[in-house]
Amino acid sequence: MRRWWADAVFYQVYPRSFRDSDGDGVGDLDGVSAGLDYLAALGVDALWLNPVMVSPMADHGYDVADPRDVDPLFGGIDALDRLLDAAHARGIRVTMDLVPNHTSSAHPWFVQALADPRHRDRYIFRDGRGPHGDAPPNNWVSVFGGPAWTRITEPDGTPGQWYLHLFDPAQPDLNWNHPAVFEDLEKTLRFWLDRGVDGFRIDVAHGMAKPPELPDMAVTDTALLRNSDDDPRFDNDSVHDIHRFIRTVLDDYPDAVAVGEVWVHGNERFARYLRPDELHLGFNFRLVQADFDAREVHDAIDNAIAAANLAGATPTWTLSNHDVEREVTRYGDGARGLARARAMALVMLALPGAVFVYNGEELGLPNVDLPDEVLQDPVWERSGHTERGRDGCRVPMPWSGDAPPFGFSSSTGTWLPMPAEWAPLTVQRQQADPTSTLEFYRRAIQLRSSRAEFTGSRIELNTADEVLTLRSEGGLVCVLNTGAEPVPLPPGEVLLTSAELTDALLPADSAVWLI
Repeated sequence: MRRWWADAVFYQVYPRSFRDSDGDGVGDLDGVSAGLDYLAALGVDALWLNPVMVSPMADHGYDVADPRDVDPLFGGIDALDRLLDAAHARGIRVTMDLVPNHTSSAHPWFVQALADPRHRDRYIFRDGRGPHGDAPPNNWVSVFGGPAWTRITEPDGTPGQWYLHLFDPAQPDLNWNHPAVFEDLEKTLRFWLDRGVDGFRIDVAHGMAKPPELPDMAVTDTALLRNSDDDPRFDNDSVHDIHRFIRTVLDDYPDAVAVGEVWVHGNERFARYLRPDELHLGFNFRLVQADFDAREVHDAIDNAIAAANLAGATPTWTLSNHDVEREVTRYGDGARGLARARAMALVMLALPGAVFVYNGEELGLPNVDLPDEVLQDPVWERSGHTERGRDGCRVPMPWSGDAPPFGFSSSTGTWLPMPAEWAPLTVQRQQADPTSTLEFYRRAIQLRSSRAEFTGSRIELNTADEVLTLRSEGGLVCVLNTGAEPVPLPPGEVLLTSAELTDALLPADSAVWLI
């Protein structure tokens, strides 16, 4: 039997940026509930909520202090219950972010560990190197910049041990060799699944397990690390024991899905996370990383399908999320960036498997170049103000009106400022325009879910010059023109096009569906 998630369109909700129901300038869960009719009309099958658990918000919720409660900032746990009921009534499933690699430094376990060395074994504490322990235990660097170790002050006031944090110091890494960590995760999984949550997106799914000897890194330059397959911080073999454990719990809830954020090198390594007793789905980011180039897009699709096929798994597709530059900006910004983003949306939605749309993508939102003084991403501070971080893709959604906050909130003091030039991009404005990006996405998703041509798991890809042609098992043809000149359309009836056609020619920077 084909699982519900195998060809679902997931809509990623960054809750603080979707809709604000209480006027504090920060989006919340009742705001998500208020947007459900909009999402149902868009045609999505499921939501992925970025973290809403109790947190000091050092990393906007990825620093979890209580994994079994909802932060009051988002409306508390009753607001989640209301959202679950309202979403399920509309046939929309709800998945939540799960953060198993680390906790918040405000988590009771870590507070206890600082106060009493006997309770440090649930985290990764080590003595420092050098005669006085003044140097970190190894040379690991944080993903957010700077060292991956912070030294504590002992209860008696003396300099003490160091603890590991692959991200911010407010996010100490858990020790997954400790049975209590497994036991607590099982409690968390069952708590949310019993409440009606339909699954989880697992943050840093290639993390968690650390090599016991904690060897030094051969490369510590963050630019070089992006292309390194020799990084002892991630993708250690014992991480698969953790995923098998998670799967045993989820197997008690047959409709639940686990989707992993998996950044690894090589198809074989990636496929290991998708074995039948591990994750159901894994994010493959090759399409996000591909330039707007027919050959690069071809290779990214080919690679992602090959990786999933190694495990007999379902491929996943996405063009953006809360961690990467929005595709309109990535593809060149302005009218050209938007045209290319719309074209790539047709490519993505033509592919077999699960699709993830990031909130605002359907409006054609670009990244926002924010002033220094409003930046909140810890990457900005940790990098010594050399990397601006991810705030530019997290600016709140514009809903209505002609000026900020565009119906997102009753407060003009939104948590990140909204640009006045977004007036033409609001939901209200685009709903009234049949040629808008919103209406284009709605039509594309509706066709994908209703037409037999989108069925089947096999596709054929061909690239000639700067034109990619995709043919599905069900008979859909998708043509992408990444060149500078119009190209002739192949024979067939036009289902949908990302740009206006003239004289049976597909314009530059556009795509078309044919049957």
